[in-house]
Amino acid sequence: MATREMICIVCPVGCHLSVDEKTLEVTGNRCPRGEKYGKKELTNPTRMLTSTVKTNAKIQRRISIKTSDEIPKGKIFAIMDVLNDIEAKVPVKAGDVLLKNVLDTGVDIIATTSLEH
Repeated sequence: MATREMICIVCPVGCHLSVDEKTLEVTGNRCPRGEKYGKKELTNPTRMLTSTVKTNAKIQRRISIKTSDEIPKGKIFAIMDVLNDIEAKVPVKAGDVLLKNVLDTGVDIIATTSLEH
């Protein structure tokens, strides 16, 4: 029986999980969220992404962003490359969508702070 060992990142407890790669049986979790995380991490690992993008503002040259939902873990570096080419045009309000459907993931890039000029 092949098992994958991992640490759950859903909450601060950090349970040490063992996941059977065939049956997806999860052990070591203290709550149901750990079981869900362990299964998902083996079948379709995803992450929220937070970063910054350039702005055309005179003083504040970067603005913080996040993804509107989780993205496939394997696309993080490709999405970061896309973010290098984005420039937010002021004014920007927190919650504004700066880029829709990044790399055909169905996930948008959203500003998390406001910037007037």
